[in-house]
Amino acid sequence: MKTKTGGLTEPKTSDDPGTARPAIQLIGLTKRFGLKDGNVQAVNGIDLAIGQGEFFTLLGPSGCGKSTTLRMTAGLEDPDSGQILLNGKDMAGTPPNRRDVNMVFQDYALFPHMTVFDNIAYGLRRKKVPAAEVTLRVNQMVELVELGGLAKRRSRDLSGGQQQRVALARALVNRPGALLLDEPLGALDLKLRQSMQTELKRIQREVGITFVYVTHDQTEALVMSDRLAIMKSGSIAQIGTPRDVYERPASRFVAGFIGVSNVLAGTVADVIDGVGVITYGAGERVLVPQTDLVVKNGPVYLTVRPEKMFISSSELPPEADCRIRGTIRDVIYLGTSTSYSVVTASGDELTAHRLNSESTDDSISSGQEVWFHWSMAHSCAVAG
Repeated sequence: MKTKTGGLTEPKTSDDPGTARPAIQLIGLTKRFGLKDGNVQAVNGIDLAIGQGEFFTLLGPSGCGKSTTLRMTAGLEDPDSGQILLNGKDMAGTPPNRRDVNMVFQDYALFPHMTVFDNIAYGLRRKKVPAAEVTLRVNQMVELVELGGLAKRRSRDLSGGQQQRVALARALVNRPGALLLDEPLGALDLKLRQSMQTELKRIQREVGITFVYVTHDQTEALVMSDRLAIMKSGSIAQIGTPRDVYERPASRFVAGFIGVSNVLAGTVADVIDGVGVITYGAGERVLVPQTDLVVKNGPVYLTVRPEKMFISSSELPPEADCRIRGTIRDVIYLGTSTSYSVVTASGDELTAHRLNSESTDDSISSGQEVWFHWSMAHSCAVAG
């Protein structure tokens, strides 16, 4: 049973009645690195609970602290302060080889002169597991990662995707409580990386153990994760399911990092029956559901995803409860969709995406005045 915890509050523990113990807990975790020009706060007081059997992703730009967080969990880096609990047990002072986790890196670190079988079996043999059990477990892993028929091939003769599968099998054959993956698909080309995203998720479901995955690729995070944490400057900006984070970003940073988002700045002219009315240009109307960020006479940022926006060169439909006038700057044909960018009278640049399967209208062109419109339900107030 998975534990669906979220937010930035202290993780629940097994002392809470009816609550399963998280596979991994990070409590107040911090790490600084010393440089000539001063200390750098790589990880800044992270609190996080990852459930049993969950596929959890740490997502963020380079230098945000996600890999450092993973390495501390594995025991490859020591935290300056805070706790790391694996299945409720404090890992302070516990070396990497005594932790119930295995790690997969981007470079795979296979032995090139060894066969696929021997690479996968290496850890078991070092632990002096009986030969019959080694054979059984390695063959099971070979089938799991779909390398049947390649067990006797040397790893240096494999493709990048096949090597990635061997590295994964070598980590899983030890039956860890959690698998930590640090950008394992980064060295693969785009098509193979997309294929391996689906394969990794399939394998995780079949083995049923916790995966903690580090990436800067938003698509990977959305495709594979049960939940994800967006990291920025050593801290967690938001935790949630892919849908929650995409549809309801907590900040401008999250909205811009996960996909493409239009950001509008305005002032809340009024709040009526749970709806914030935003002042924008003459004859235009922008509404947003009321939250703690929507306060009468206060400033507000709101985001709208491009696929939620519609474009009209003539009469507005009655359901257009949010609308902004602008001039088309660019029309970009993308095959499955067309992207329209518009500049408003206030100088904002907005983008709308239209699926070409839904419309064959190609009459809208650069320089034309149009309405961008959308449903209030797709307006999301965010922190600055």
